[in-house]
Amino acid sequence: MNKPILVLKLGTASITTAGGELDEAVISDVSRQVAELAKTHHLILVSSGAVAAGKKYLKNYKGKISERKAAASIGNPLLLNIYAKHFLPHGIKIAQSLCERQHFSNRTQFLQLKQTYEELWKNEIIPIANENDVVSDLELKFSDNDELATLLGVGFGASVILLGTSVPGVLDKEGKVVPRIETINNEIFSLADKNKSDLGLGGMISKLTFAHLAATMGIKVVIFGARTPNGILEALQEKTGTVCVPKVCSVSARNKWLASGSLVTGRLMVDDGACDAVRKRSSLLAVGVIEVIERFSEGEIFEIVDERQHIVAVARSRTSSEVITSNTKQRNLEIANASDIVIL
Repeated sequence: MNKPILVLKLGTASITTAGGELDEAVISDVSRQVAELAKTHHLILVSSGAVAAGKKYLKNYKGKISERKAAASIGNPLLLNIYAKHFLPHGIKIAQSLCERQHFSNRTQFLQLKQTYEELWKNEIIPIANENDVVSDLELKFSDNDELATLLGVGFGASVILLGTSVPGVLDKEGKVVPRIETINNEIFSLADKNKSDLGLGGMISKLTFAHLAATMGIKVVIFGARTPNGILEALQEKTGTVCVPKVCSVSARNKWLASGSLVTGRLMVDDGACDAVRKRSSLLAVGVIEVIERFSEGEIFEIVDERQHIVAVARSRTSSEVITSNTKQRNLEIANASDIVIL
């Protein structure tokens, strides 16, 4: 792959009118800018808007889960047809990619998904990704398309993720855009508007949460206003929006997948000594365990949290939580090897 990979995510509010209809003028301008980026990047477009496109065809739509699924099934082909119409003048073809959690939690399926995208890129086709809402199980759904964009970006080794939204970026308490964030911490999270749009699922907290994960994995994230003139192109050039600065990251591709795409099933609280050992790249031993918060089986992925329940790392288990709780005196029992632990 001779081009860097770029993931562009557009939220529902950024491509719809005030009345909730798809805004074709915005989609046309998005297509123009994406066509320009396609000359230098392999692109993934993660676009919300299927529910917005389809809900008007349902009688007395109230937004229940079953109604959202039905609206998505109507709206997905409508949304893709509109994108196809506006990409056509630029000589660009598109493909639909409806993703489910299992495509990321199962590494074999994830690698198959990656191979499919690479084949599309070889043929100069841009995949447009969205969650497969029609069949996604409630408990295994992506939290929103910010998460889907991040999983694709981290898993595929993207150089940058652009999160297009209806606001111009992360705003400070005076309503001004914060141009650059070196570290996403509690102070930054306190700036996030707790509101979210009627049509979308996420909000600024969601964007910051997944920007933190992506930046930790070495990917630059820019949160920007999708309706800003030339906003996509200027976001890539760091001329607009909020740039979340990536960390230096030497994690392997497998462990990036482990940290982002794998399905976490358990949670383990450990003491400060164990936290320090894990951060120093040591294996996790039973001696440092305080409590099994959520159970897990051998081979499953679990979160390692400190005594304040802040996430320290994720890991693949070498034993089950049942074995841990029934062998509390076996202090040297290895719960996770250092090679299967990813610091967050």
